Amino acid sequence: MALVLIIDDSWLQRMNIGNIIKEGGYETIEAPDGKEGINLIDSRKPDCVILDLLMPEMDGIEVLKTLGDKTKGMPVIVVTADIQSTTRQQCLELGASEIINKPPKKEYLLEVIEKHLKAEEA
Repeated sequence: MALVLIIDDSWLQRMNIGNIIKEGGYETIEAPDGKEGINLIDSRKPDCVILDLLMPEMDGIEVLKTLGDKTKGMPVIVVTADIQSTTRQQCLELGASEIINKPPKKEYLLEVIEKHLKAEEA
């Protein structure tokens, strides 16, 4: 079973996204900010990361910058309410696999996770 890390400062968003992911048959772990998320990436080595952009302490852009080459082999899916094309482009340039609008639709989120996990296996 793949391990998915959810990094989001909103407890409600972590719960909602976590429930969707668990229904899809994945195991989840959670971090309320980017710093804890980086620590969990280093210690738990998740198969996939769901990342919010707007967070205190360390935002999603800083997480992507910090991860750098660590994202190789680990899809990072940004889930955000920010719809600016410049922000989306920056995320992709920093290694994000895909950007999804908040709130994510259950079927689409699971489809994106599965697609990226299968691509990493190939």
